[in-house]
Amino acid sequence: MLRIEHLTKAYGEKVAASDVSIHIQRGEIYGFIGHNGAGKTTVIKSCCGLIGFDSGEVYIDGISIKEDPIACKKEIAYLPDNPDLYEYLTGVKYLNFIADIYGVPKDARKEKMYKYAEMFGIAGDLGQPISSYSHGMKQKLAVISALIHDPKIIIMDEPFVGLDPVAAHQLKTIMREICDAGGAIFFSTHVLEVAEKLCDRVAIIKSGKIVADGRMEDIKGDGSLEDVFLELAEVREDGANA
Repeated sequence: MLRIEHLTKAYGEKVAASDVSIHIQRGEIYGFIGHNGAGKTTVIKSCCGLIGFDSGEVYIDGISIKEDPIACKKEIAYLPDNPDLYEYLTGVKYLNFIADIYGVPKDARKEKMYKYAEMFGIAGDLGQPISSYSHGMKQKLAVISALIHDPKIIIMDEPFVGLDPVAAHQLKTIMREICDAGGAIFFSTHVLEVAEKLCDRVAIIKSGKIVADGRMEDIKGDGSLEDVFLELAEVREDGANA
């Protein structure tokens, strides 16, 4: 579904991603873990075609993001860690705008729009300008916009930031439903407990390199994901990176 092959990206002398290879199959929720500045967002944006990369390749359902970025983007949804929405639009106009881009029929979009808006508790706010929304409401609207065209794969950067516990639970349920229906999820998170309970597979990135990659039960063994992450990240007792 999503294949990252030997991806390398540098910003000047800073190598943000070095020879990164990750394969995500249909039906998998795949967690991407790393400390701040480890390279998670660089890899995620490269997968979405938002930034170029120096070498390697990314395939979305067998299609190269380099050779046919438009075809790839039709099959994915991207949720950034800090949604930058058109705040002069109302919620419903923004969702219709996104649905127009993806060619979602009007009846289908309306059904999904209000289904998810009810689920996330913002159905009564869709007629209000986005500028009046709280951060959490904007995050919910961004999640709905990512779901409205039934993407094959959803790529998310810290999707649970800003969501209340009920909305976070709803999102986790939706993620599993998408994968059970044959889709795939690739997301980064700092909430290791969520990743441990939710993910089928996980990769840990450190200083731009993958240091662990595999099934969740194999990665954590008899311990916890937090134990593994702290060991691989070489965190000292004072909490600083070694």
